[in-house]
Amino acid sequence: MKKKIVASFACIILLGFISCKQQETTLPRIGIAGIAIECSTFSPAQTTEDMFRISKEENVLSRYPFLQEDSVLYQKAHWLPAMVSAATPGGIVTKETYESLLEQTLEALRKNLPYDALFFDIHGAMSVVGLDDPEGDFIIKVREVIGNTPIISTCMDLHGNVSQRLAENTDLITCYRLAPHEDAMESKRRAVANLVARLETGKGRPAYKAWVKIPILLPGEQTSTRVEPAKSLYAAVAPATEQKGILDAGIWIGYAWADEPRNHAVVMVTGDKKKTVQQTAQRLAQHFWDVRHEFDFIAPTASLEECLEAALKSDKKPFMISDMGDNPTAGGAGDVTWTLTQLLEREEFKKPSGPSLIYASIPGPEMVKKAVAAGIGARVKAYVGAMVDDRYAPPILLNGTVECIRENPSNSEVVIKTGSLHVIVTEKRKPYHYREDFENLGFKPEETDIIMIKVGYLPVSVYNMRGDWMMALTRGGVDQNLAELPYERIDRPMFPLDKDMPDPVLEVIFIPFVD
Repeated sequence: MKKKIVASFACIILLGFISCKQQETTLPRIGIAGIAIECSTFSPAQTTEDMFRISKEENVLSRYPFLQEDSVLYQKAHWLPAMVSAATPGGIVTKETYESLLEQTLEALRKNLPYDALFFDIHGAMSVVGLDDPEGDFIIKVREVIGNTPIISTCMDLHGNVSQRLAENTDLITCYRLAPHEDAMESKRRAVANLVARLETGKGRPAYKAWVKIPILLPGEQTSTRVEPAKSLYAAVAPATEQKGILDAGIWIGYAWADEPRNHAVVMVTGDKKKTVQQTAQRLAQHFWDVRHEFDFIAPTASLEECLEAALKSDKKPFMISDMGDNPTAGGAGDVTWTLTQLLEREEFKKPSGPSLIYASIPGPEMVKKAVAAGIGARVKAYVGAMVDDRYAPPILLNGTVECIRENPSNSEVVIKTGSLHVIVTEKRKPYHYREDFENLGFKPEETDIIMIKVGYLPVSVYNMRGDWMMALTRGGVDQNLAELPYERIDRPMFPLDKDMPDPVLEVIFIPFVD
């Protein structure tokens, strides 16, 4: 009897194993690959491979909460992640780095051939030394490995650039609809869900892809969806996708701090009804052009001096000031010392009893090393900043007291107090996006008079802790004064660089699919 039970149990296990294997072979085989960074070509900085966070094979899925093993989407396909690379925005990527990341990705893709589809996860504003349109080049190289039959679904940052080459080699495409990008993961999920749905239903590629070039190039700080006109412009996208015959739609602002012909706004619409696709693309593009004069900075904007005067008169804490010109989240080097130099020269902050000001942040590995060795309460002196971008001010010989030390294997931080200034010094440049970034260093933001942060529009967590906020027109590789940037290769005329340009023909171009 026992032998029969054991045999039956073994059969059940075997049948279950066979069933799982059969399901695995019948489910669509979907790869995942991508590279994400935005790069300022107006910064002297360069991005190298060690600056990328690289996820390979089994580690890739951890990036996507909607693709965990207990998720609905995970159960619908056999997922074959290859490699996804991402880096904090910065300077142009070196050719050697790009070629290395590309080859590693292609090698990982080759391991799991063949594919039914691919999720292509990119930012869209990468620049590479000596190469135009890197994402367009990247996707073509991917096609050479996986072939033209697999369906590729692409998700992008709305500050990315969509060249016709990129549009041709992707089949489904979407982008974020919010800036700040609170919907980033939601958008990636949409890209994957659309892909899975087209495979499940057997509909495959949509019949039509409409692409419209809009000669507008604006920074994210003037196009935030928190305020008009971008709020209403982007609010029209989701309803447009609910029309019969429309699969998805996207509006790309484009990336303002790189000098390539592909840098401009784009509308794309995909779907199965040609007329509806065309009309929707035309309507969204025309809406964008019609409101072009209404775009403005999301917060009051002034010179650094004017921002400081307003902050010093205010009783709202913390008074946030964006040091916009060297914003590392937009591609700035993050080590420009121009602003900090001005602060150190102001009389208001020279005494410990002066208004409290947190400056976040400036790289200074020598200072970090000295502060860690000296300990809390010690006086230290070392140079900080301008190791990469010294065009506006030289390195600063910072002299102060070690107030806090936070050691980290990847990027240690120290707080140096001089007068009433609390200067956060890091081993490597670091954006400060979250309340925790400050609390982890012992700060109580609501008890601080002024917080100056290298950023443009405030990320959600920092935005929510503000008492008041202004944006300073400071210097750096992502200078907000676009008219002064040395553009040579973007297509002209371009609004707002050419304010009196005639109305363009917003031509709807139907992008062919690769054969």
